[in-house]
Amino acid sequence: MALAEDFGSNRAQISACPACVVVPAAERIAALRAERAGRIILSLPNAGGAQSISTVESALQALPGVISARVNLTQKRVSVEAEGTVTAAQLIQVLESQGQEAHELDPGLLSTTETDRQGRDLLMRLGVAFFSMMNVMLLSVAVWSGAEDATRDLFHWISGAIALPTVIFAGQPFLKSAWASLRLGKLGMDVPISLALILASSISVYETWMSGHHAYFDAAVMLAFFLLLGRYLDHRTRAIARSAAEELAALEVPRAIVLVDGAEVETPIAAVATGDTVLVRPGARMPVDGIVLHGASELDRSLLTGESLPVQAGQGTIVSAGEVNLTGPLTVQVTAAGKDSSLHRMADLVAVAEGAKTRYTSLADRAAKAYSPLVHILSFSAFGYWMWATGGDLRYAINISAAVLIITCPCALGLAVPAVITSASGRLFRKGLLIKHGTALERLAEVDTVVFDKTGTLTLGRPDPVGLDDHPRVSVAVAAALAAGSSHPLARALADGAKAAGIDPAAVTDIREVPGQGIEGQFHGVRVRLGRADWCGASPIAATATYLALDGVTHAFGFTDRLRPGAEQAVAALKAAGMKIELLSGDAPAPVRDLADRLGITDWQAGVLPTEKAARVAELSAQGRKVLMVGDGLNDTAALAAAHVSISPASALDAARVASDIVLLGQDIAPIADAVRISRQATRRMVENFLISGGYNIVAVPLALVGLATPLAAALAMSLSSITVSLNAMRLK
Repeated sequence: MALAEDFGSNRAQISACPACVVVPAAERIAALRAERAGRIILSLPNAGGAQSISTVESALQALPGVISARVNLTQKRVSVEAEGTVTAAQLIQVLESQGQEAHELDPGLLSTTETDRQGRDLLMRLGVAFFSMMNVMLLSVAVWSGAEDATRDLFHWISGAIALPTVIFAGQPFLKSAWASLRLGKLGMDVPISLALILASSISVYETWMSGHHAYFDAAVMLAFFLLLGRYLDHRTRAIARSAAEELAALEVPRAIVLVDGAEVETPIAAVATGDTVLVRPGARMPVDGIVLHGASELDRSLLTGESLPVQAGQGTIVSAGEVNLTGPLTVQVTAAGKDSSLHRMADLVAVAEGAKTRYTSLADRAAKAYSPLVHILSFSAFGYWMWATGGDLRYAINISAAVLIITCPCALGLAVPAVITSASGRLFRKGLLIKHGTALERLAEVDTVVFDKTGTLTLGRPDPVGLDDHPRVSVAVAAALAAGSSHPLARALADGAKAAGIDPAAVTDIREVPGQGIEGQFHGVRVRLGRADWCGASPIAATATYLALDGVTHAFGFTDRLRPGAEQAVAALKAAGMKIELLSGDAPAPVRDLADRLGITDWQAGVLPTEKAARVAELSAQGRKVLMVGDGLNDTAALAAAHVSISPASALDAARVASDIVLLGQDIAPIADAVRISRQATRRMVENFLISGGYNIVAVPLALVGLATPLAAALAMSLSSITVSLNAMRLK
């Protein structure tokens, strides 16, 4: 046993080859011990603030064998470098002792990086463009003030020395995108942008070389700055979003304890095969799909199915990956593992649904599709006309063509959506909502149907004892003493409820947990029990309850799921806004009916499986409805990803939060109704911005076409339209 325990602490890799079956267990364990573990990644769903960082890092670094621990608060993860003797289970135990919930992620399944390279790159280019723009504008002021001949040419050359490298460097995102579009035979929004940058720079070089009176280096750099500003704002609205399918897959248990010749071999989940026998200890998540061979326990399926109460498990019980084993060890025969498990199949559902959602076209994309060809037609038409009208004056025709390109440059169009989203996101953040997806607000404004999960969404997912005052004080004290010795959710809630009521636990001795049944002990020489109704000799009541057998008398302690703050207000406000409301839960019919009646929801379903939730959302979508899904568990991830737009609480599992477009940061769910209202306001602002941009073009383009606007004047007018669009967006605040 000691050998097995010592081996169990190693994070080694083993082969999945058939020959391993005949290798003596002792030799395999010795070989595996030679391997050393490296990086362990844990998810911290409830981490927040500098104090959490300090608590987590100091607690982990105090554990022998831990080399370093680094918390990423944005992603709510901690990355631990440790020696081979340190296991993820030990790290999780240390964090739980500090009050931090944690569970392991598989580093091999996480492709997301911890650094935002694209954001840093855009910000760096934006800074360079701003610095250059300020300097070139200063030099331009000297020219506008009356500098002539050699002095003017000198200032132009200095401006060019600053502007040309800036345009080449800062314009890379647009130039590369434009080239990629042209190679595919398309005219994307970046094609006219790139042409405007190239033409403004080329004309300026030519004018400077020919000692012309006007050069437009300031226009080129100004264009680059405002365009990068729009691109960076757009990027920031999308930066938090990650692939829910990858995050969900990473939540799978990375290793399983496989029983080989009586020895416990910790094996990578990819090496576990159908027919293997695995051991699942109390408190551990189920690593595979399978059938229980030996043992009795209770399973917490709330994350997978939404069931608020644990279910009994014994010989012959079918189990699924992701369930939590609560009270006793289970020996399970594997029926599916890794990519074949039910949890991985759920991840595939999420991936498919995410792919469908990303095909949603934003307002800006739809506008750009019609806008880009029109810009090129106007610019080339102006060039052709003035070449004919001036008898072949190439210099004059190119100047007008460039002015048209610059004045119609989709800078305001590029800012129209990001500026509004940034403004609306700030307003919603102050109300406790975090926007993750760039098109979430536009989609939320179209919603006409809201589908709620129950456990953990409309309720807090935590049972509360009711009517403790109706029981004798001594019975509550005995029940509290027994409950303190169990990790069962109802037992923990009962112990906490008794403590809150000021009732101290009784002096119960010889406490032990009977897997799948409850807890028993000795009180004044008499055996007492707390647990299942039949085990305690009680008749079950209709409500959720646990039972106490004391002195030949049974007491039923009832529980209710605590309603999430703001749930009644949110449902009432959404109904008042004309929304259709549905409640889909994996829980039993009785608690679902009670909650639906309390909130006034007439359309509800109980016992709904994860695939059925996703199918219902798809069915509503097929009927032409725009669905907002609000959920928090693994059982909700496929439906969250399939919905037109989705929201999850911050207390939700990582996978649910990542599958969602919006995260509710606080416990109060009332701001969901505010989010719908603000999203509709934001969409109106976006449309107004497009009208402002269009109106500007109606006035400015004719001036450029008839030669009344130089490229510099065009750049100034373009900047004015961009500022106007930004100010209109700020009205949301």
